[in-house]
Amino acid sequence: MWTDTTRALHARAGLALPSDLTDAEWAVIAPFLPPPSHVGRPRRWKMRRIVEAILYLLRGGLPWRMLPPCFPPVSTVRRWFYMWRDSGLWQTLNHSLLMATREIHGREASPSAGVIDSQSVKTTESGGPRGYDGKRCSAHTSALAR
Repeated sequence: MWTDTTRALHARAGLALPSDLTDAEWAVIAPFLPPPSHVGRPRRWKMRRIVEAILYLLRGGLPWRMLPPCFPPVSTVRRWFYMWRDSGLWQTLNHSLLMATREIHGREASPSAGVIDSQSVKTTESGGPRGYDGKRCSAHTSALAR
């Protein structure tokens, strides 16, 4: 239920886009990101803006080419996204945020049990796959023709 307290807690009024991060959200995510390198050229784009660009695309379900010009170039955002994916950063971040959220709500960090809905679980195939039979009729069809 939305109350004045929850509205203030989730307010995104000062943000340019709905996918932009608040300072509190950035403070949670920033420690997971790699620090700037001491060698090579300094970063041209802030990590916060790159993360916001990735969240913009993911939240909207947009292709890379639809990234607005207010964000860093597509090649930069894509490179960081793939680097973080390959290094496992997204999984680590997701797992840590999930555990922290569970602890905030008074639960254990890891769930102790799971529920599986039998209606949605696929089991074995019935009958198996049917292959090419050289234009022969199946036994079922010939039995019906009699």
